[in-house]
Amino acid sequence: MHRLRCNAGGGARRGAIGRRRLASTGREHTVDGIEQFKANQKVAWANFALLENLTGTTAPHLLRFAGIRAGAKVLDVACGTGVVALTAARAGATVHGIDLTPELIERARENAALMRLEASFQEGDAESLQFPAAAFDVVVSQFGHIFAPRPDVAITEMLRVLKPGGTVAFATWPPELFVGRWFALLGRYAPPPPPGVSPPSQWGDPNIIRERLGSAVRDLTFTRNTMYFPTLSPQHYRVQMAENFGPAKKLFENLNATDPAKAETLKSEIDALAQVYFEDNRIRQDFLLTRALKI
Repeated sequence: MHRLRCNAGGGARRGAIGRRRLASTGREHTVDGIEQFKANQKVAWANFALLENLTGTTAPHLLRFAGIRAGAKVLDVACGTGVVALTAARAGATVHGIDLTPELIERARENAALMRLEASFQEGDAESLQFPAAAFDVVVSQFGHIFAPRPDVAITEMLRVLKPGGTVAFATWPPELFVGRWFALLGRYAPPPPPGVSPPSQWGDPNIIRERLGSAVRDLTFTRNTMYFPTLSPQHYRVQMAENFGPAKKLFENLNATDPAKAETLKSEIDALAQVYFEDNRIRQDFLLTRALKI
């Protein structure tokens, strides 16, 4: 009986060890999936600079909403080509911008030089900001931090580097309006993301934003504004986005190579969706602005 109890105990211990190994392996696979997702994102966004004049039109709205003033120390997370950061620098703020994609950081530096503005841009990850705690008066993101795969990690980092009483503000896409619906449409044709990756349009839902910011902030405020995308037709819009918008570009490249018929169906669905928001040779793209003060 003693020998049997020892064997049973050994089996239980081996079982526990096996379960721990499986759990550890699962976490490792999740981490590996997240890192591969980021590596893919870094490449996919490389040519987004072609759309900077469009996103530049909404930067002043975010700037005013965030209350950025001369002398403020500002961090622009997922800054792209620097349209928000440089708009803030022109207003007299001290600005830093980080982005995952080196080509966009290079373009941001070129823009700063062209505009003769002082600004610091560096390659970086929204989920691991290389700045000390409480370093900034304002932390902003325009349609950028929403693509970080783990929202809780990204917003924790954004709040960590923000001073108590400082402002966090960002522009996002509501899921029920054009860009949010467009993301959902692409998602139906794309391979599923790795476990732990959240859809970017969730950042356009005020209820989800309240949950994510939680008790770390006060004076949470929302408003909406509109970006107008000039285009001759819904078909022109689809072509431009398929060639220049990272996720769409990658998706169409994959479908054109593996399932051309499916690619054609997706084109038709994008055209039909864009038609709903198309008027006067432009597409209406409503977005959400969020602002809060760190406690």
